[in-house]
Amino acid sequence: MFKKSNKESQLDAFSSIPTLLESSAFKQYSDQGHWHNQFRDQIVMRIDESLFGILFNTTTGAPNAPVRTLIGMMILKESFGWSDSQLFEHCRFNLLARSALGLFNMNDQLPVESTYYLLRKRMYDHQKQSGEDLMGKAFAKITSEQIKEFDVNGRSIRMDSKLIGSNIALFTRYEIIHQTLCLFFKTLDTAAKSMLSAVDLEQLENLATEEPQKTVYRSTREEIKGRLQPIGSMSYKLLTLFGNFQTESFQLLQRVFNEQYKVTEDQRIELRPKEEISSSSVQSPHDPDSAYRNKGDQKVKGYSVNITETCSEDSLNLITNVLVEKANTPDTAFVEPAIQATMEVTGQTIEKVYADGAYQSPANDSCCETIDMVFTGIQGGESKYDLEMTPEGVLVTDTWTGEQIKAVLCKKHKNSKDDRWRIKTPKGHYYFNQQAIRSSHMRREMKHRPLEELHKRNNVEASIFQLSFPLRNNKSKYRGLLKQKTWAYCRCLWINLVRILNFTKQICQRTFKTSILTALESFLSGYPDPQISMKPILSRNFYRALIFMIITNFYILT
Repeated sequence: MFKKSNKESQLDAFSSIPTLLESSAFKQYSDQGHWHNQFRDQIVMRIDESLFGILFNTTTGAPNAPVRTLIGMMILKESFGWSDSQLFEHCRFNLLARSALGLFNMNDQLPVESTYYLLRKRMYDHQKQSGEDLMGKAFAKITSEQIKEFDVNGRSIRMDSKLIGSNIALFTRYEIIHQTLCLFFKTLDTAAKSMLSAVDLEQLENLATEEPQKTVYRSTREEIKGRLQPIGSMSYKLLTLFGNFQTESFQLLQRVFNEQYKVTEDQRIELRPKEEISSSSVQSPHDPDSAYRNKGDQKVKGYSVNITETCSEDSLNLITNVLVEKANTPDTAFVEPAIQATMEVTGQTIEKVYADGAYQSPANDSCCETIDMVFTGIQGGESKYDLEMTPEGVLVTDTWTGEQIKAVLCKKHKNSKDDRWRIKTPKGHYYFNQQAIRSSHMRREMKHRPLEELHKRNNVEASIFQLSFPLRNNKSKYRGLLKQKTWAYCRCLWINLVRILNFTKQICQRTFKTSILTALESFLSGYPDPQISMKPILSRNFYRALIFMIITNFYILT
């Protein structure tokens, strides 16, 4: 049965942690600027438990463990890079970690491991069935309240993405097909296996005991290709025989077969050429969500994480949106959803976006029509010709000689709706389309922008660095798109908290410096501020001590 937890924890007279601490420890424990108190106030207490009520029965059963505590544990785990065992050890015996979760008494019970894992499983199952991202909604609500409290300016934003490898081994084509077939075979019970012929059953049992990695190592390319053909025929037999099975392993086998093989009109099974294999194809049967991408000199089998944050010089900047998709998702696909989500979180209209050239696309022009898009670069090399659309037509300027030529509209390509133009050059004809004109226009705009404005995007790379800081070899600890999303949300909540801590600390230091300077000015001018109680009858030693204290504190702070 779903039940909300109480935000205010009642202290026990005999087991309350603050009453057991000595003075210096109590001072640090009670410091509202310390991370554990801010974590509780800025994150844990802002978690909307009603979002997760759909995961529980609302009428019958025992009351659930505090959802606020469980989600807080997930965030703590990713914040410090703990393993599951380290997480529960810290939450049981680390006083600051317990305080961060709102456990102020020594006898306050922590949810057990099974409860923690069950909530995670329910969240993933719910998102698979309904598509509703509960952790994403919790992140948006927490960030929205933080933005309102600190009056964050969200009219300018910047974004960047990063490729993160999945926690999988690098599999060859043969290993992917072989292991997918064996995973499905191992899920069959005795009754299902009895439907197979003796020959097929023996072949499948031999494949199940074989180690595909060793087979690849000791076999030639032609031998591997020869083994793929009978495995494909066997996969097709299983898919036909167990067509009424709709388990995850059956659907995975069906997907891998369709990606790697094709059935001809005369019902022959043929292996697809490598050129026909999409980058979205299964990279590992242990993580079907991951995809392949070759970006420059970086080859990744995993996911792409896009971060959007506010960009203001005079206020706190927070991450407002996190998007996680397959690695082969282009950056242009992140622009519109990131902008829409940020406006919902901030409640403000976005006026300017800072991003690199990978985010620019004609498809995004309509959604960014009222937004000033500041791109720091354009993909591809700069052309020799500058193209400009004028009322008289397309004017082409040779940047090497300065010669201007009027382009001629020419015949469109077959099956193409895009206009194209051409000019005559000493080497023949130079053809270009609307996309080339658009790129040329953007390059001109970029050259006219101040250098300081183009550099504003760079700071988002620090957020990307902090996001991926706990990773080893740029690979995640998790498998599956949903788990990657949860990890990214938790990391970004922690990054925002650290920024809030630093911001509040700077505000306090600034305020203290101002008060010291005001007192010093008043004293040196000979006219003390009326609010500062300084009687003329005070001794000369008092004034000396006061000056020494003010100068010492000012020196320490600066």
